[in-house]
Amino acid sequence: MKRQLILEDGTVFIGKAFGSEIEKEGEVVFNTGMTGYQEILSDPSYCAQIVTLTYPLIGNYGINRDDFESVNPAINGLIVKEAAVNPSNWRSEESLDTLLKANDIPGLEGIDTRKLTRLIRQFGTLKGKLCSMEANVDEVVSELKEKTLPRNQVATVSTKDSYLSPGRGHRVVLVDFGAKSGILRDLIERNCDVVVVPYNTSAEEILRLKPDGIMLSNGPGDPVDVPEGIEMIQGLLGKVPMFGICLGHQLLALASGATTSKLKFGHRGSNHPVKELATGKIAITSQNHGYTVEEESVKNTRLEITHVSVNDGTVEGLKHKDYPAFSVQYHPEASPGPEDANELFDQFIAMIEQNKK
Repeated sequence: MKRQLILEDGTVFIGKAFGSEIEKEGEVVFNTGMTGYQEILSDPSYCAQIVTLTYPLIGNYGINRDDFESVNPAINGLIVKEAAVNPSNWRSEESLDTLLKANDIPGLEGIDTRKLTRLIRQFGTLKGKLCSMEANVDEVVSELKEKTLPRNQVATVSTKDSYLSPGRGHRVVLVDFGAKSGILRDLIERNCDVVVVPYNTSAEEILRLKPDGIMLSNGPGDPVDVPEGIEMIQGLLGKVPMFGICLGHQLLALASGATTSKLKFGHRGSNHPVKELATGKIAITSQNHGYTVEEESVKNTRLEITHVSVNDGTVEGLKHKDYPAFSVQYHPEASPGPEDANELFDQFIAMIEQNKK
């Protein structure tokens, strides 16, 4: 069965349908990772987006129970050059097609993903819709042009209730803006006593949990759409050590007086080089974000830029000059991707221990 991807600029791609038969629309983005498709499609940061994978063969090692980054994938669609029909791996339990069907996610294969990626790189992310061949192109284009992208993605993917992952070490409150499981795993590996709380938890509620440290997680969408998080961070700065990742990084910047803006097509992949300014060290990192902290705006704050992107010079790391707080735009927990920056979790633990002294 054929299916079409219609973009807001009128471009149409026709390919083979797989996954769910449902029609869905969303912001069309691309990820350049060669592996890790299961972690990518289950990353809450992709909420309401249609994800294009640039590597040509996807699904060849199947789907297993261990590599999910969330319980319920939140993407609105998946586009690949070729979806493997018969996966082969000792951990494989089902195919990519089966997973998409079970989670009501439409898939499209057989299109020129290189052409689509170049289109996004040239014009920026575009709204698109995966729909049947019967859909009227002009009507869909008009609908997409008038469509406003959702601004409540964080509320959609964040936990609704607090929960505990007990440990014997430092108590860390993980604020869930759309947290990947990898962040929780890294804290558990360090024997942290982790309390996961919803995105709209107040500073007062968090302080009542008597945390030793606070982790601000990754998440989807525009950081200015999460005023609850900004207010919460402002109420906690200087009181408890803080570490922000991805959206958490952007929210820390906004809470400190900096500004953010949307990137043309974002950073999504597992081989993005980042330079640490203090040492000149380069780390290859996993990234997934569409917004960035504006460099000029940092000059008017008590923040200091610690890391920059080697590719385009954008801000990749910050630390507070007065308080025990730092953040990075990339993913030190990887999942998927290299673990070059995993030591940042150890730096966070060291900050907690220093603050206790």
